[in-house]
Amino acid sequence: MDTEYDRVDVRGVVGFVLLAYLPAWLLTLPMWLTGQGLSWVWSPVVLVAMMFMPAVATFVTNRWISPRRRMLRETGITGPGGIRAWWRYALIGWFGPPLAMMLALLVGHAFGVYRADWGDFSGLAEQVRFSLIDNPDVPTGTAVVILAAHTFLLGWLNVIPAFGEEWGWRGYLTRALLPLGQPGAFLVTGVLWGLWHAPLLVLGYNYPTVPVVVSFFMMICFCTLVGTLLGWLRLASHSVWPAVIGHGFLNASATLPVVFSAPGQPVANASVGLLGWSGWIVLVLLILVLIALHRLPVPNPVPREPGLTRGVRRLNRR
Repeated sequence: MDTEYDRVDVRGVVGFVLLAYLPAWLLTLPMWLTGQGLSWVWSPVVLVAMMFMPAVATFVTNRWISPRRRMLRETGITGPGGIRAWWRYALIGWFGPPLAMMLALLVGHAFGVYRADWGDFSGLAEQVRFSLIDNPDVPTGTAVVILAAHTFLLGWLNVIPAFGEEWGWRGYLTRALLPLGQPGAFLVTGVLWGLWHAPLLVLGYNYPTVPVVVSFFMMICFCTLVGTLLGWLRLASHSVWPAVIGHGFLNASATLPVVFSAPGQPVANASVGLLGWSGWIVLVLLILVLIALHRLPVPNPVPREPGLTRGVRRLNRR
């Protein structure tokens, strides 16, 4: 590992966390002050703006609080080999989240917490008729095509705000915490990422059907498990872009539980999909597969570039 990462840069990490949290939390104030919460008309704009705060924190931290020689290289924006070195991991980030979501729905169906209509999309038809689209004459098949396009193609639009989060959580923080070991880096990043959502969780974000304390616990579990897989993409590829793509399509896959739901069966995030406990089974299994294949922990998570240190005596801690 590079000597710059022999120990945790406490000043940089603390500065990053404060800059990622405080502006993001301040952005939620209008949702509280108006009393409308997540239903406030500008709440989607607030959510997108929040997602860019970790990126702002990364830039400020690496530029002024704890400057590093090559910010873009060390935070995964650029890397040795360019896109040729990480495009295979980008494919995993593109197709992996929708496939993982489908597996999560199958597990939820097997446990009886998700009632599905896999062929006729009757639950989707009910949603189209009463809530998703105002025009009741829109064919269900058209809605299926639209949602499928959103998941696999228009999901690329989700990659833009996902970059705001991933450049911070995986691009900077996970790598900065590597002296704790990869399990420690993934765990601490996941906990901090989960708690970052605190003001939204209190308003009912993601887990509106459970008590607030339980929603905190569930969000931390979800962020730690998903963050481990996104962290693997980041470290294995030596680039932040596969994790950015994975995050974007993770968000895009959130529509799939609605697509296959049975009529009269509302989707409960606490138990269904990757946000729910049934989906965590899939996430844990994916992590175990990576461990069994010796892909996790990632060998050489910080790449060494040949020729840069030739003839230079390295100072290692004993």
